[in-house]
This record gives sequence, C-alpha cells and structure tokens, in this order.
Amino acid sequence: MQFATVNNVILHHQLIGGPAGRPVIVFANALGTDFRIWRDVVVRLAGDFPIVTYDKRGHGLSDLGQVPYSIDDHVLDLAALLDRLDVKGAVICGLSVGGMIAQGLATKRPDLVKALVLCDTAHRIGTAEMWDARIESVETKGIESLADAVLERWFTPAFRRPENAAYHGYRNMLTRQSAVGYAATCAALRDADLTETAKRISVPTLCVVGDQDGSTPPDVVLSMARLIPGARYEVIKDAGHIPSIEQPEIMTEMVRAFIATLPEVGDSHR
Repeated sequence: MQFATVNNVILHHQLIGGPAGRPVIVFANALGTDFRIWRDVVVRLAGDFPIVTYDKRGHGLSDLGQVPYSIDDHVLDLAALLDRLDVKGAVICGLSVGGMIAQGLATKRPDLVKALVLCDTAHRIGTAEMWDARIESVETKGIESLADAVLERWFTPAFRRPENAAYHGYRNMLTRQSAVGYAATCAALRDADLTETAKRISVPTLCVVGDQDGSTPPDVVLSMARLIPGARYEVIKDAGHIPSIEQPEIMTEMVRAFIATLPEVGDSHR
C-alpha cells in the first residue's frame, strides 16, 4: 500500500508503472467508494499505461482531514498528490464527484491535465435540499439508513439481484465508509456549481454515462457535455452510475479509443 501526506492529510493511493511516452491515467472515484471501483478497468489497462488511483479525503484508507469540505479541497488534494508523484499531462478519469474534481483540476492546474474522461458526472449534481436531507440522515442514522436507495441509483436491477455476491460486496464498501467523510463530501457537492468551470475546459474531453444511471442520468451528463467545448458524449448500455463495475470491458475500450485520438506526447510521468 502507498500513502502520501499532502495538504495535511494522508492519501492512500496506488501508482502502477507503465511504458515511457504513454500518458498517465489518473482515476478519481465516486462518493461513498474507494479506488477499488476501478479495479476491472485498471487490470485491463495496466502494462499499457502508467496509472494512478487514490482514495480522496474522508474515503477508503485516506485521512478524514478538516471538515467541512469543498470541491476545491478535493481538487487541491489531487493536484498535490500528482505533484508529489511528479505527474503532468495526465488523462484524468473521474466518476461522479471524481468527475467534478477532474473538471476543477483541468481549470486550476492545466499543466497536470492532458485530457478528461468525465464519467457519470455533471457540472452540478442534485439540489441543496436533497443533499441537506442526505446529510441529516447520515449524521443521525448512519450510511446504512440510505444504502438501499443509493444502490438503486448506482446499479441496474440485473446487477442488484440477490445472488450476485459482488453487489453485496459493493454495499459493504458503501456502508463502511466514514460517515463524517461521506457527509462532508455531500456538503461539497451541495455547494458546487461548475457551470462556468465546464465552459472553460480547453482539453479534449469524453463524457460517458450509463444508460440506467439514477444519480446523473444521461440527460444530465449530456447537458454538461454541451457546456464543454468540443466534448464527445457516449452512453454505455446496461450500466448504472458506475460503469467501471458493471461494464468494465466497454469502459476500458472507450478510454483506450479516446486516448488513441490524442496528440502524441512525451513521457508524462518523470
């Protein structure tokens, strides 16, 4: 396991080496998850690209840090981690809140970002009322109290069948996250409006969404894609909010095909 202290928090991360001259792919995960949601994509890309995955503050094995959080806190954490790892010109692949972190990073630290894959995310997610209700539920009754409702938005009915052991495993991942870190990131999402940020993104961008995403449905992701100059938009069939779990083969091929369209670069991990 790898750990680094940045911005007074310890971030759990994973650095996988790859061929020189290939862009580093950086994966940023969703609310209530850790970097294991990318496993089935990472194993298909490992050896062909350098890869960085990490647990954002308040999630997985990373520190809680000071609460409340803002999206900028998460953005600055990722920027500091990539500086620590000496990574520049990376392809940032962010899902849900990870996609908002990716958008912020592209505008605040363009030296770190060559391209974006924005997966099941948006320039604004939910309403203040929705997030306040979720925060109250987590603070008074714990994550378990809303797990079933969250998982219905994350996964298709086919994946949620009772005999699917993986479904139960990802439920455990959600409910075992820090309630404080979860609520703090809910507040960050509540307060984040990246409409103007999305309009300023100047790197090649692929926007991807599962056709059955209940958290950021296709029309929401499409509205974000229309804000980003020149963005591409793709829908993954038979997937909910986390295609890297339900359709990793398709997700991987989309990432590969997108990177193949990018201008040739030198070694982005020195």
